[in-house]
Amino acid sequence: MPTLGIQELLIILLIVFFVFGAKRLPELGKGIGSAIKNFKGAINQKEEKELQENKEKENS
Repeated sequence: MPTLGIQELLIILLIVFFVFGAKRLPELGKGIGSAIKNFKGAINQKEEKELQENKEKENS
């Protein structure tokens, strides 16, 4: 699987800049950041729930 180098990433960033414009880039960043935060939170909640269930099974 090919990897993305610096040049490819810069080209992608330029395309995103031209498509969305300078005013919408901060909004996109906030949206992506909150989505990642929510995703991590959901994963952590699932792991904590599984740990609690395993502890309850061991104590039973």
